[in-house]
Amino acid sequence: MLEHPAFAPELLALAAVEAFGPRARDWAQRLRDAYPDAGADGLARLATRRFVRQAGVGGAGAALAGLFAPVAELAAVLWAQANLVLHLAAAYGRDPAHPDRAVELLVLTRVHPDAESARAALAAARAADAPDEAGWPRAAEAAWRLAAPLAAQAGGWLALRVASRLLPGAAVLVAAAGDAAAAERLAARAINAYRRPRPADPRRPALG
Repeated sequence: MLEHPAFAPELLALAAVEAFGPRARDWAQRLRDAYPDAGADGLARLATRRFVRQAGVGGAGAALAGLFAPVAELAAVLWAQANLVLHLAAAYGRDPAHPDRAVELLVLTRVHPDAESARAALAAARAADAPDEAGWPRAAEAAWRLAAPLAAQAGGWLALRVASRLLPGAAVLVAAAGDAAAAERLAARAINAYRRPRPADPRRPALG
């Protein structure tokens, strides 16, 4: 990432699949072994509750980070959302460690508008073998794309800082509620995508 900051979202998506995918696969297998009658929707509900709660806890903790709150919240959001998507993929029978999950992660979190652009960006990230010569302009663009889940909240942080002086704990409550709600919306998009029949071409995941 230090050599290719312009590909930060794509590199993080690939790393998330590699790091979290096997854990999500093992989680789904353990539950299926323990509860053979459990359906995909039931597993999805368990995953959603778990990571929506963790997103809220992460947002609340980030709100206590003072001036570094937006950065701390971004890290918490990315961790919870990547785990959420990969566990939902596992719940619906997709291999969460498959490279296609990186494509879906970028689309579902709205870093990329469609699978085609996400796939192209991932291919470019994999092919990069030298430091990015574009420098800060492309790095800034990547940072903006990476922070897309929090873009709508950026303007509210200053207001929350002011409000928290008048009402202690306000920033914590709002951050927790906002991040939990964002995770719930992401879960709804992922469930809708993974419930669809698998496409004939495995390189083209069914994402709208």
